[in-house]
Amino acid sequence: MPIASWGYAVFAATMVAIGILGLLRGDIIGIWDSVPKDFPVHGFLRYLSACIVLACGIGLFWRRTAAAAARVLLVYLLLWLVLFKVPVLIRGFAVEVSWESCSETVVIVAGAWAAYAWLAGEQDTKRRVGLAVGDRGVRVARTLYGLALIPFGLAHLSYLKQTASLVPAWLPSHAAWATLTGCTYIAAGLAVLTGVAARLAAVLSTTQMGLFTLLVWLPLVATNPRDPDQWSETVISWTLTAAGWVIADSYRGMAWLAVGKR
Repeated sequence: MPIASWGYAVFAATMVAIGILGLLRGDIIGIWDSVPKDFPVHGFLRYLSACIVLACGIGLFWRRTAAAAARVLLVYLLLWLVLFKVPVLIRGFAVEVSWESCSETVVIVAGAWAAYAWLAGEQDTKRRVGLAVGDRGVRVARTLYGLALIPFGLAHLSYLKQTASLVPAWLPSHAAWATLTGCTYIAAGLAVLTGVAARLAAVLSTTQMGLFTLLVWLPLVATNPRDPDQWSETVISWTLTAAGWVIADSYRGMAWLAVGKR
């Protein structure tokens, strides 16, 4: 059962934490910062978003409400992606950071989609509709995740100097590490999309995001705890890790080096 999955539990707890932080800070944290300042009910939308994420996160912990919570969270994230992220991507189509920003939301959508596909498939087989749930839904979630990893890698390579500056000082050859992590993201994305060692790719890419949180963003926050940008990046990094963990868990039972298993 997905509720017994570590990835699922961490993802649900992360949604709860993000909701609480959103209510306490009064803003849309990190991934949900693309709402134009002149957008109607901008302030209300910030608190509404926090409440939705918090309620869905709590709902994911109870079997009776988990499927409904996952469904609401998925719809909310898809609407956010279409209404606020895609327009930014269209306006900055040739700018790599626009793709990276959009892909961050896509990773979280993928995690929510995989969770809903599991829950709906197990709790209510009569509601299986199209690509939303069951094995098809999981495959869609994996595809979204694989597609999102590629812009992450390209961003590392496009902004190599900036990425290298984030490598911990105790590691040698900062540019080489930045290049390596960028290439591994691209390789992992292609592996997930093609089904070549997809489980290994999902686990390693999630581990890489978790290491970024541990080795890069947490030390920066500890050094400058009053910097909201550092906190935002830390929250983003961990949320991506949690969503990636759900995708990695979806491969449980599959051989690590299986070929053609998407």
